[in-house]
Amino acid sequence: MEQLNIGLIGLDTSHVLHFSKLLNDKSHEYHVPGGRVTVAFPGGSPDFELSHTRVEGYTAQLRDELGVHIVASPEAVAEASDAIMLESVDGRVHLEQFRAVAPFRKPVFIDKPLTVRSDEAQEIAALAKQYGIPVMSSSALRFAEGMKEAQGKQELGDIIGADCFGPMAIQPTQPGYFWYGIHSIEMLFALLGSGCAELTAHANDDHDLITAVWKDGRIGTVRGNRKGNNKFGGTVHRQKASHFIDVYANPKPYYASLLESVIRLFQTGTPDVSLEETLEIIRFIEAANESRSTGKTVRLG
Repeated sequence: MEQLNIGLIGLDTSHVLHFSKLLNDKSHEYHVPGGRVTVAFPGGSPDFELSHTRVEGYTAQLRDELGVHIVASPEAVAEASDAIMLESVDGRVHLEQFRAVAPFRKPVFIDKPLTVRSDEAQEIAALAKQYGIPVMSSSALRFAEGMKEAQGKQELGDIIGADCFGPMAIQPTQPGYFWYGIHSIEMLFALLGSGCAELTAHANDDHDLITAVWKDGRIGTVRGNRKGNNKFGGTVHRQKASHFIDVYANPKPYYASLLESVIRLFQTGTPDVSLEETLEIIRFIEAANESRSTGKTVRLG
């Protein structure tokens, strides 16, 4: 199959280096074939320290070490590429950047979070439909090999519940759980699917706990830690047994597993994670943020 020219938008996250090395370096142990990063727009958010302080360094590495052509706008990326990875670490700018490239009708992967507001997420979905663009957004944790192994234990029966955990750093510009909470929340949705009915969030300085009830009665939890270990994981409860999710047992990086899914999106036009499920995840996070601030149960429907 013909190799795709892939463009990056937003060079303010380490993800751009991980993805570019996996794609461009054929000698990489976990090289992902099918495309090459050839063009990029730096971007960056001046009011977000973890964005604007990283742009210069990552831009220089991509340009000088990997030969990526740096351009002055998202539109220039879209013109020069076959497919786009919208990588800006600031979820607040994703809608604006997607608006700029949507008319070019190129497939787009939007790194987590899709947006930090449900109304903006709905607008991205509407634009994708208007221009006939395949779009996918996801955390890499959903694609960890340990997650795939846990999902595959069908001999233990249907999944009746799940408990996921991970680090839960908070960033003021990325409301509540949109920053790091989304990783563990994506893991929960990968296991239970769509259909959350209501949730309640509890939080203190060190920990968060979200308890969510699905429409079919299943219960899932997300535990976030700002104190202690920074590991991801979880427990899947099935009809015959419960089992642990070890996302670190397989040496294959979850960035590579995610990237394989992104290349499939670009090649086939079919996302492994539907935009409808991602829209529910964004609404879930909004509801969890509301419950976190009010202490009340919030219905999603």
